[in-house]
Amino acid sequence: MSSLRTSATTALLGIAIVLLGLWVGNNVSMLPVQASSNAPFYDELFRVLFSIGTMLFVGVCGLLIYSLVRFRRRSGDMGDGSAVEDNLPLEIVWTAIPAVVVLFVGLYSYNIYERMGGMSSLGDHGSMHASAGKEERVWAGIGMASGEAATMQVDVTAMQFAFIFSYPDSSITSGELHVPMGQPVELHLKANDVIHAFWVPQFRLKQDVIPGQPTVLSFTPTKAGTYPVICAELCGPYHGGMRTSVVVQEPDAFEQWVQQNSPNPVAT
Repeated sequence: MSSLRTSATTALLGIAIVLLGLWVGNNVSMLPVQASSNAPFYDELFRVLFSIGTMLFVGVCGLLIYSLVRFRRRSGDMGDGSAVEDNLPLEIVWTAIPAVVVLFVGLYSYNIYERMGGMSSLGDHGSMHASAGKEERVWAGIGMASGEAATMQVDVTAMQFAFIFSYPDSSITSGELHVPMGQPVELHLKANDVIHAFWVPQFRLKQDVIPGQPTVLSFTPTKAGTYPVICAELCGPYHGGMRTSVVVQEPDAFEQWVQQNSPNPVAT
């Protein structure tokens, strides 16, 4: 009877921990605003990991506190504790549960990474850019003749201690990145000196920029606003000051910015 009661209590506590973890993962937000099409995928993974982490934290800490109280040395007890060895069921459980969790997290993370486009090779990006370049583009919303949004290319140069953004289609060079909301953007990144990193927390994107290794980073901004661009790789004594902004604008406002900053204004 006592064994059955213990099993039932353990099962109820396990269910309670799982429900608590799921609630925390889905209701406690620790991330900045979502501002790109990649953000929901990343946040989905974060919620799952946060839920699992909460379950493990509460379960381990709860068991530890229970053990400290339940099996503490009693007053006047000078003897040794009971010798417990070779508990095979317990060893199977504490090996199987972490193995299943790690396997699940690995497969799920790979799935999210693939859905975010992380498995696309540089060749695929290059082919996409080459084919897009053959079709007509217009700066008004960067739309295509078919009505679909064309991918906008921006060349990004990282150097100690600044990011420089160049727009090949309009000959604009800027110290901050301006992009139209809802428009696919393809960044071609290169470093002039040491390793840098291009990080926009609201986009859920961070990409190392390595000298001699051009890198392509694609995203679609979904929320108008001004967001920080941070170098997340220690690149020298003024690394902390290597910051700029990405300005996501409505298509009309972005077109106006292009017209105002282009040395050769584009006719609309």
